[in-house]
Amino acid sequence: MTLPMLNRKLVLEAPERVADGAGGFAETWVARGTHWAEIRPGTGNEIRGVLTALSRVPYRITVRATPAGADSRPRPEQRFRDGTRLFHILAVTERETDGRYLTCHAEEEVVG
Repeated sequence: MTLPMLNRKLVLEAPERVADGAGGFAETWVARGTHWAEIRPGTGNEIRGVLTALSRVPYRITVRATPAGADSRPRPEQRFRDGTRLFHILAVTERETDGRYLTCHAEEEVVG
């Protein structure tokens, strides 16, 4: 198996609920670490609405593995940030049996 080309610096973010002062909560995103990654796009699709179109593109994002339970280990429902681009993590699996890399199945949504 060829080694991944980890040439993109991504910030891993996790959702956090913060009290809004009125008895409810607001969701904010907190940085959990930085990862060098390889990003490979899949085939996207487009959903047309009345006023706008939403395109969804799946990605396979490969990063070095971090220990299970570490805050910097990617998990579903977190996201990667690359500047203004956001990649929502859907699933995470080990890339190979020795566990040196993780593959994050993610999706980027773009409103057009």
